[in-house]
Amino acid sequence: MSADLEALRSNLQGLQRVLVAFSGGADSAFLAWVANDTLGSEAVRCFTAVSPSLAESELEDCASLAQEWGLNWSPVETTEMDNAAYRVNDSDRCYHCKSALMDVVKPVADEHELVVVLGVNTDDLGDHRPGQSAAEERHARFPLVEAGFSKKDVREHSKKLGLRTWDKPAAACLASRIPYGTQVSVPLLRRLDRAESALKDLGFHQLRVRDYGEVARLELDLAQLSMALDRRIEIVEAVQSVGYQYVTLDLEGFRSGNLNRSIQ
Repeated sequence: MSADLEALRSNLQGLQRVLVAFSGGADSAFLAWVANDTLGSEAVRCFTAVSPSLAESELEDCASLAQEWGLNWSPVETTEMDNAAYRVNDSDRCYHCKSALMDVVKPVADEHELVVVLGVNTDDLGDHRPGQSAAEERHARFPLVEAGFSKKDVREHSKKLGLRTWDKPAAACLASRIPYGTQVSVPLLRRLDRAESALKDLGFHQLRVRDYGEVARLELDLAQLSMALDRRIEIVEAVQSVGYQYVTLDLEGFRSGNLNRSIQ
């Protein structure tokens, strides 16, 4: 492990009091646990942004983790769906989403003298992530980046600390499954959530269902492609049951941020 846990603890101690954006993914969970362990629950609050773009299973897991770890946690409703600039779904969609999040939590942070911190790691800096700009504009901090933590470092330290999130599959918001230019809507987000939940029930773990109207393009872990072929009838039935007419399998497998290819 190249990153130093003590450097992260020192960074958090310098911030003194923090409000952690807690999505329940490996990065934010690691940050929340370390912050809570370092500063104590009186100085650390965790929040989860709740909107149609959050998978129901992810919200449930956030609540479970908060209870397991004794986090001072609460869900907060965000209103990005009210913003036409978000719904139009251009390459700045994440900017509008993160702006809506910061608009909700920044007043709370200011009132209680908390610094908003996000679980951004050094690997995230090389991708198209306009949401980071929106957070930085509102003076959020990225302690993992400041302490030099990559995704690999986060997972290795999480495993060493015994956190069950160490190998949790990446779970970006549901809107990230929709190609740029296709309008985001609540029914579409719900359909994607149901499709991915159905596939997880069949035993698939790291996955994305990409929406192309009547077509669902499935990205699965390469190690499970043969399993997908063996269970193709079950997969087709499960995905068609939520409203898709055609089901395709992407032979390149799962790629986080894959839809950003269209803007590069």
